[in-house]
Amino acid sequence: MLYRRYLKPALDRSLAVIGLLLLSPLICAVALVIRLRIGRPVLFRQTRIGLRETPFPFYKFRTMTDARDDKGQLLSDARRLTDLGRFLRSTSLDELPQLWNVVRGDMSLIGPRPLLPEYVSLYSPFQKRRHDVKPGITGMAQVMGRNALGWDEKFQFDVWYVDNQTFMTDVRIMGLTLASVVRRKGISQQGHATAPAFTGNSHSPDSSHFEESETTTLPISSQLANSKSGSPPSTAQ
Repeated sequence: MLYRRYLKPALDRSLAVIGLLLLSPLICAVALVIRLRIGRPVLFRQTRIGLRETPFPFYKFRTMTDARDDKGQLLSDARRLTDLGRFLRSTSLDELPQLWNVVRGDMSLIGPRPLLPEYVSLYSPFQKRRHDVKPGITGMAQVMGRNALGWDEKFQFDVWYVDNQTFMTDVRIMGLTLASVVRRKGISQQGHATAPAFTGNSHSPDSSHFEESETTTLPISSQLANSKSGSPPSTAQ
């Protein structure tokens, strides 16, 4: 409780400020390349949902054009995503502006990814629990498969994190995030620029298979073991 309420927010802001300062040359370089290759605006701004279902302005580097069809409708994400955008997404460089969201207090470094406002009414009571903590730049779902996971899997990992948030869990997730960025796995689902939209579900998954006991191995512990042995990460339920 002490870590969640006091230490984690202080660490988040401190590390985000340090990150912005150290990475400012890279951030400026990425912004310049986007300006030259894709155009203005350099940043993509969108409303996302945070702690206790509070909306906030969410920032990323722009990765798509504004190309439209003959009727003035935006083309699909896959058709608007540029080669530069694919590179930025595969290396997670597009996420760097979210350090500012962390400084503002909208987000944490580690937590469930912030999703769209229109999804809130579609969540089951179990899935809504993901909003009991601040959203993060990275989280359990990202290190366990990222966009290669289905929505049920993502939500189960999100809620597992809500119930198992500790300093050591955050340290492990951060370490696994760096490894995932290097491997560039799980960037998108097959046939999608990232992942299909969430359209609701007919059942509410439970987290019983993530409960800690003497006979269960927590998913993050399994992931750590696999990463040390060189085995591919497991997303089995």
